[in-house]
Amino acid sequence: MHRLDQILYYLRESPMLAAGLCMILLVVLFGVLGPIFVDTSQAQPLAATPRQEPSLEHPFGTDDSGRDLLAVMVVGVPLTMRIGLLAGTVGLGLGIFLGFTSGYMGGKIDTVIRGLVDTLLTVPGLVVLVSIASTIREEISVNIMALVVASLAWMWPTRTIRSQVLTMRERAYVQMAKLNGMSNGEIIWKELFPNLLPYLAANFTNAVNWAILSSIGLEALGLGPQNDPTVGMTIYWAITFSALIRGMWWWWAIPILFIGVIFVGLLMTAAGLDELANPKQRKAV
Repeated sequence: MHRLDQILYYLRESPMLAAGLCMILLVVLFGVLGPIFVDTSQAQPLAATPRQEPSLEHPFGTDDSGRDLLAVMVVGVPLTMRIGLLAGTVGLGLGIFLGFTSGYMGGKIDTVIRGLVDTLLTVPGLVVLVSIASTIREEISVNIMALVVASLAWMWPTRTIRSQVLTMRERAYVQMAKLNGMSNGEIIWKELFPNLLPYLAANFTNAVNWAILSSIGLEALGLGPQNDPTVGMTIYWAITFSALIRGMWWWWAIPILFIGVIFVGLLMTAAGLDELANPKQRKAV
């Protein structure tokens, strides 16, 4: 009960966090409960009459291939979220390891890691992602797409986490831990890591958001999983078959609406978590 009260307290302290979590929860519930109410087999081609506008029978309409777009979104939104979560987890995990190691250990290790990150950050990320995705285009799947995006998702977390650790390693409680004989690993994971949890949570939310937008960008270029109806691939097929010019607004507008809800929800969640992690940013009540 104490933990529940603490969560409710945080939500009251940050209305932005509460609103962001509600938006993400709605998207998650759409993906989880959707298959109960929607026949997902209609996400396959020729499942319905092509090019139907939204109606009671097909609330989101159908595309050129006769796929029901409501069924496509029920199947595709969780796939898109999975790409973001997997890429964000891998990217942040590597960023945590390198950031803590670089910031706390210092010396040559810090020089090598900082130099690597600074060098890679100068390379245009989109060019790298397009190059990788186009090389393995025929073999790409949802999980491989996530790993492609994760290949660049670790650099910013590494830099920002390192800067936070640099400010924390000279504090009194860290020096006291050293005097008590704690090893470097124990100090990092028992003293520094818990104090950065809200900051890391905000970083994770930003990493997921960036991963989702990056994957959708690649998919819109036709470099995504061709056989999976992700949100980005739905936009790609709408572009390929000139849905905008032909007046099939529902084919491209509905996926974009879902992208907007996910993006704004994650952005508000990250801002709310950052607000909790930085008391100076909290609004006076």
